[in-house]
Amino acid sequence: MGLFIGLCYDLKTEYIQAGFSTTEVMEFDDEETIIGLENALGNLGHQVEPIGNGRELVRRLANGKRWDLIFNIAEGIKGRSREAQVPAVCELFDQPYTFSDPLTCALTLDKALAKRIVHDRGLPTAPFIVVNDIAEAANISLPMPLFFKPLAEGSSKGITGQSLVKEKAKLVTTYQALYSQFQQPILVETFLPGREVTVGIIGNASNAKVVGVMEVIFTDQAETSAYTTLNKKEYLDRIAYQLLISSEPLAIEAQKLALEVYHIFGSRDAARVDLRCDAHGVLQFLEINPLPGLDHIYSDLPIMGRLAGVTYTEIISTIVNAAWQRYQCG
Repeated sequence: MGLFIGLCYDLKTEYIQAGFSTTEVMEFDDEETIIGLENALGNLGHQVEPIGNGRELVRRLANGKRWDLIFNIAEGIKGRSREAQVPAVCELFDQPYTFSDPLTCALTLDKALAKRIVHDRGLPTAPFIVVNDIAEAANISLPMPLFFKPLAEGSSKGITGQSLVKEKAKLVTTYQALYSQFQQPILVETFLPGREVTVGIIGNASNAKVVGVMEVIFTDQAETSAYTTLNKKEYLDRIAYQLLISSEPLAIEAQKLALEVYHIFGSRDAARVDLRCDAHGVLQFLEINPLPGLDHIYSDLPIMGRLAGVTYTEIISTIVNAAWQRYQCG
């Protein structure tokens, strides 16, 4: 059955024209991403209406507009709860929408809170602290090397070649550089030197299935052994992606851990879970993205889908069907 679907997104060029910096809009979508989604949804027999950002959604809902389903990929502008803004608006107006609810979206964007939840459930995640000022940065007691990142950002924002700190003399300067740019607390965690994988999951409850376990391999051209902004941007030269065979021990472990994390946070319809091995080869939770990137070319979930023989249109179809079934059964 074809649905009337509203497409909610933050378009990068619109914010650039409004005076936002390229760093501020790094998480937002290009026009090619929106076109790809529109085409996929149209090919599935749905009627698609582009909406735009959260404020435009509020305006239309307040004027009485409704859709069968909102397909939401909007990231929001400011604050650690920005990814929860569109879901919250949809719930306020009783408007069905895709992906996780406001609580999950807000909780998972705060990397430290997400790690605390995972740790409290007895699942592995690297030791960490949240640094709020220079004094705390100077007195970090975790063993070196350490990895620094903004507390509540996505798309590798703030993750550069300088994020890996091997000397205590650089603790304060690294913190200052990140804080001056992002004006938020900084997450500092023990650096994990092992293999890195990302796990795509689609579906709900017992029907949640792993699309694939994809290893992120850093080539000789990589900036450093981390999924930095530059490495992600220039992935064709700096990164190699490899889908692990499902029977491989690391893949089995990754699937189990990722699904546990997915269910702990009450994730809905789809998400991507990032994991990395410690020095002993044990997988550790890094973060979960309840609004996984959906560019049909360069986003991780579509890439692992291609490697697994799942087309982009099939991924979008499964997400829509999962969301629609939630509301039909609810």
